[in-house]
Amino acid sequence: MPWTYRHATKEWQSILTDAKDKMGLTSDNMAYTAIDAVLQVFRHRLTAQQGLVFAGVLPSIPRAIFVKDWDVTTPALPFGSRGDLVAEVKAVRINHNLTPDNAIEAVAWALRRHINAKDFENVLKQMPKGAKAYWHVEVDDPSELEQRII
Repeated sequence: MPWTYRHATKEWQSILTDAKDKMGLTSDNMAYTAIDAVLQVFRHRLTAQQGLVFAGVLPSIPRAIFVKDWDVTTPALPFGSRGDLVAEVKAVRINHNLTPDNAIEAVAWALRRHINAKDFENVLKQMPKGAKAYWHVEVDDPSELEQRII
């Protein structure tokens, strides 16, 4: 059984905590809304086939969040500026969204710490132009992004 299934709750709590801390949020609900929004905004830029390939490298709970309620008949959107993407993230569940400006980077940072980096980079190479930049994280110490053992 894959580790991500056997330890889904423990892994999800670690991702949620990482994202919450990186964004300076105070609740799991706030962090969940931000993660969901970041995943939805990225998903809007993918075809169904690309989305399934991408979802295949995500931990089990983010994978489920990524595909939940996806209308695969909607055409993929182009990537816009970072500011436009952040505004779109903030517009998801607008009445419940206290997502900060660093949400995309924070979620990328949190997810990268729980994903096989080589697999993730290989998948990003198959995605549309703009995908790699969307998930880019700037760190002083690359070990910060190494896959965690929790």
